[in-house]
Amino acid sequence: MSSSGYELDDAQLTAVARLEELAGRRRGVYLHGPVGRGKSFLADALFDLLPGPKKRVHFHSFFQELHRRIWERPREAGAVARAVRELVGPAEVLAFDELHVHDIGDAILMTRLLEVLQEGDVMIIATSNYPPDGLLPDPLHHDQFLPGIALVEKLMDVVELTGTTDYRHLHGTPRSRFETGGITRTTALPEKPVTLDVNGRTITALGTENTKVWFDFGDLCEKPTSTQDYLVVADRFDDWVITGVPPLATKDREAQQRFANVVDVLVDKDVRLTLVSDHPLAEIVGGEALDLARTASRLELINTTG
Repeated sequence: MSSSGYELDDAQLTAVARLEELAGRRRGVYLHGPVGRGKSFLADALFDLLPGPKKRVHFHSFFQELHRRIWERPREAGAVARAVRELVGPAEVLAFDELHVHDIGDAILMTRLLEVLQEGDVMIIATSNYPPDGLLPDPLHHDQFLPGIALVEKLMDVVELTGTTDYRHLHGTPRSRFETGGITRTTALPEKPVTLDVNGRTITALGTENTKVWFDFGDLCEKPTSTQDYLVVADRFDDWVITGVPPLATKDREAQQRFANVVDVLVDKDVRLTLVSDHPLAEIVGGEALDLARTASRLELINTTG
């Protein structure tokens, strides 16, 4: 596998050796590790090396289209399998970039997707920020995705990139976009709210301006919004402001989980996030009953005040 003039670090060289072995066996690969460690670069190299019909897609885009096709025929027997086969076409290798599973509905569909790919003997290459057992981290539903995690581990060899260098910080890119956000007590707000059409439903936003969107916590997290909604909005707007963020311990479990899902999506999509709250981060995510350690860790990246 050629590095094309790119100097690989030790962790990447170890991964390359594994990938070359797996490519010869036509074995699926699941590359995971922190952002900026070269997962996409190595997946590209492996994908280019493999012969035969193949297809590379962004996981979010593929999943959106899969949802759309299933919604078009909700009562049709075998709708999921048929939609998957249509999207995959003749490909013998399918590469997913940025694979993630944040809610139970997506987890159930993901499990069925893997089953269909297994039936079709399709080799899968995937990159993710999460190890397989870190997918669907919601403790309320994680156990329900164990069959899907088992399929990931059955169909793909798991290769972790453990390098310490974040290559996004090289070549003049000092920080991720998400990290340029902050936690503040006040902010200027748009003059009037707007209604966003998302997945055939409506979500109220406090306003929009170019690629920036403002939400109230209640509209975003205390109403029946979904991870797919956040993904769609994150494709339209790369700068989010969420106002009225309360101590999460004062809200029900569903609101807490929606907020955690929002943060996960915005980290994965590298969207700037500003939280407007009268409370410091420790109060927002604190509380013995809360399981928000991952969310707290991610929000520490923007834990500034203004």
